[in-house]
Amino acid sequence: MNAAVWFSSLAGLAALAATPAGAQPSRVIILRHAEKLNAYALCDLGRERADALAKQFLGQGATQSLFAPGERPAAFMAVTLHPLETITPAAQTWGLPVIDYSVVPNKDEDDDAAETEINARTQEAARDLMSKPEYDGKIVVIAWEHKHIANHKLEKDYRGQEVTFRQLLRLGQAPESWPDTNYDYFWIVDYAPGNPNPVRFQAVKQTFTSPFNTIPAPDWDGPEPKHIEAVQEVAETLLVANPIRVDLAM
Repeated sequence: MNAAVWFSSLAGLAALAATPAGAQPSRVIILRHAEKLNAYALCDLGRERADALAKQFLGQGATQSLFAPGERPAAFMAVTLHPLETITPAAQTWGLPVIDYSVVPNKDEDDDAAETEINARTQEAARDLMSKPEYDGKIVVIAWEHKHIANHKLEKDYRGQEVTFRQLLRLGQAPESWPDTNYDYFWIVDYAPGNPNPVRFQAVKQTFTSPFNTIPAPDWDGPEPKHIEAVQEVAETLLVANPIRVDLAM
């Protein structure tokens, strides 16, 4: 798919037949969680990005706010620990809790079971988003795992089910997959009253200004600079290969 199509307006979708809907937001802002240290926490860079997101884009009084004057988010949503940690600083500035569709890492659970669980939580979040009256005509911010935002392989593996926000929110002209290496974009989706098909789609890069201007902001398909997670993996590999021996004898 041509990149120019990916980032263009979805105005043409408004003409598609719409299924009647009782409630839906006016805008949904979707982002991937920040850079991670391990299965449970963000790394230093990820925590810095979370802080920067609150202060420059998503928090109350943000310097490059994604909200127009007088606008405020109705809700912040997250799944798993990384999105929760990413979005919490912004939600706190508005005095809002994060609505957590919780999926906690389980070392005894295989990958397929974990994936199936996130599939179900993604479907639940999308159903709530597009039906609950408290979101009708409002702005909702979603931080999520990138494969369940958009991933062609995942959609193919679960053919016949809708398991990504790209499918569930009818984002037909959004990119088919969110790159593994990309942490620095917002997807901004606009809806018209009574029409569950988006009328506009934008992909907006998170370009931070000082004092956060060292946070990586590569293009959509650009390589992401290595961060602490990769460094930790190398350190753990070296440690296994060359274990540290401590002589406790006095």
